[in-house]
Amino acid sequence: MNIAIISFHGCPVARLGEKDTGGMNVYVLNLAKELGELGHTVDVFTRFHDPSDPRKVDMGSGATLIHVEAGPIGQQKSDLPMYIDEFVANVLATEKSERRSYDIIHSNYWLSGKVGSILSRRWKIPHVVTFHTLAKTKLRARVGESESALRISVEQEVMRESTDILVLTRAEKMDLENLYGISPEKVSVISAGVNTDIFYPVPKLEARVGLGLPDKETVMYAGRVEPIKGLDILLDSFKILNETRDVHLVVVGGSLSGDRELDALRQRSKQLGIVEKITFTGSVNQSELGRYYSAADVFVLPSHYESFGLVALEAMACGTPVVASRVGGIPSFVDDGETGYLITWRSAEPFADRIEMLLENLDLRNFMSESARVKANSMNWSTVAAEVADYYCKLARCSELATAI
Repeated sequence: MNIAIISFHGCPVARLGEKDTGGMNVYVLNLAKELGELGHTVDVFTRFHDPSDPRKVDMGSGATLIHVEAGPIGQQKSDLPMYIDEFVANVLATEKSERRSYDIIHSNYWLSGKVGSILSRRWKIPHVVTFHTLAKTKLRARVGESESALRISVEQEVMRESTDILVLTRAEKMDLENLYGISPEKVSVISAGVNTDIFYPVPKLEARVGLGLPDKETVMYAGRVEPIKGLDILLDSFKILNETRDVHLVVVGGSLSGDRELDALRQRSKQLGIVEKITFTGSVNQSELGRYYSAADVFVLPSHYESFGLVALEAMACGTPVVASRVGGIPSFVDDGETGYLITWRSAEPFADRIEMLLENLDLRNFMSESARVKANSMNWSTVAAEVADYYCKLARCSELATAI
């Protein structure tokens, strides 16, 4: 098959952990690569995000990333809707000049969904959309979250116009039905995966020494640094732990300069008197991230909302037990009491309690470490991509039959 993947605002080869780069980028990157390995031709279209970007990036066998001009580099995500038409025009120009043709479009996020809807009509091919996050779900998850009326309107429009909606968890399927009124027949569920070539256990001491981390009990977070990730809960729970244990916290994500959210997090850690016990790394390359997971005794994800929570699955692949919020897609792969713990309440005490339980009990930690690794390995990207490819083929064949009739 010839597959067009749209990732309008998020470049899958951008540095992870910074603003607007996270699980969706990892999803697009790994799915495209694995589909290429299966023998499909995949073009991923994204905006230029850096002046040094090459126009094309070889992503591996059969998969190509194509940077497309659409507005000035460095624009805020809130300004990007005005550049959708320019993006579409340049994708169409690329298709024409390079004589491309596609059997299916898979768009990622609501902005890409709008692009996919336009291209689907133009090319007369099926359009699959994966939203990764939903505005109404985010608004329900945490007081203080805000989403534009435009986003909600476009999400609903794209849901109506798409051939099918691909979600990563049954929880998201239920949200589409309950919050958006989408028929369950129009929603398919295929989990995200984990790259077990990158994420695998490394001896703990080796990982800590290689990263320059102290050899002591270590708790870790990785991901974007923003309020919905619940990092205030993480700091408060760490303060509780620090009162009775010699423990270290590693926060991976954000930018070490000019990042307002990370600066605020550092300031709060100073006020709590724990800043000396925390390593803020900023964003790191995926190739290095696995060593951080392996260096940790416990991985913590105290989010108010996660559509999937891919970082938790990556940590599990490295044999690190997870303590996470019972939200969104996290319960679809974190088995409470087996591969980690799920916390219902968004407050520091229950997180601190479960983290301490794992730190205190080596046998329990080893049991959960092995269970986590086995569970994650069963969700590798090659298995997921094969399932997605079968799903694409069924939609494309149905579309061809409908056209013939």
